Amino acid sequence: MNLREKAHFSILRLIEDRPEISQRELAGELGVSLGKTHYLLKALLDKGLVKMGNFRRHDNKLAYVYKLTPSGIAAKLNLTRDFLQHKEAEYLALHREIAELREELAAKVGVERT
Repeated sequence: MNLREKAHFSILRLIEDRPEISQRELAGELGVSLGKTHYLLKALLDKGLVKMGNFRRHDNKLAYVYKLTPSGIAAKLNLTRDFLQHKEAEYLALHREIAELREELAAKVGVERT
């Protein structure tokens, strides 16, 4: 999973959980600039994965609400599957590395004692 896919996955998850989230809030959650967030969100809108609608906030300002389309839901499912496989592979690799380091440490400690 590349960086763009990870960002799209994060945006789709956030929008599904909080449809009224602003681009500024998305940027904060993603840890990227507002411009980058706009670019990523526009790509999802252009692909038809997200729809945008207007609503009025309680402070009488016009705001947007985002909604995943059926294609967006399917894409999020595929990205979730890919993300999970990637994280599981990372976990297994890290688990092996930890085991190797423990063996290496145990061998070195055993050598130093003799």
